[in-house]
Amino acid sequence: MNAVDTNVLVYSFDQLEPGKRAKARALLSQLGQTGDLPRLLWQVAGELLSCLARWESSGRIQPAETIAILNHVLGLMPLAMPMTSVLTRAIEMRGRHSLSHWDSMLLAACVEAGIDTLYSEDLTSGMTYDTVKVINPFV
Repeated sequence: MNAVDTNVLVYSFDQLEPGKRAKARALLSQLGQTGDLPRLLWQVAGELLSCLARWESSGRIQPAETIAILNHVLGLMPLAMPMTSVLTRAIEMRGRHSLSHWDSMLLAACVEAGIDTLYSEDLTSGMTYDTVKVINPFV
């Protein structure tokens, strides 16, 4: 099962990054064509909304666009909600892999949701953290 990090979703809508936008959209299209739809992790959804709120504040988009983007993303992939055990797993992973708090939370949520591949530019591409392999789609 696959998931994408917030950066992939943000770039797929970011008109200021046309190269990364094209790559993010191609990846999402490719993942959407498989029988195994990627999962939208709760943390990623929250981070996406935070980014879109910043875009609203700067005048890049309107609130209606935020809603449209969220609905579009929710239509592409099912939302994976975290279990309470993700918190303990995140602490353990943070220590074992020398990760930041938020990276360990993301990877722990991946493990809990059965994600084996996470597409992200924020972690070491090719590295496997417990059962989750990270691939940078922008290189």
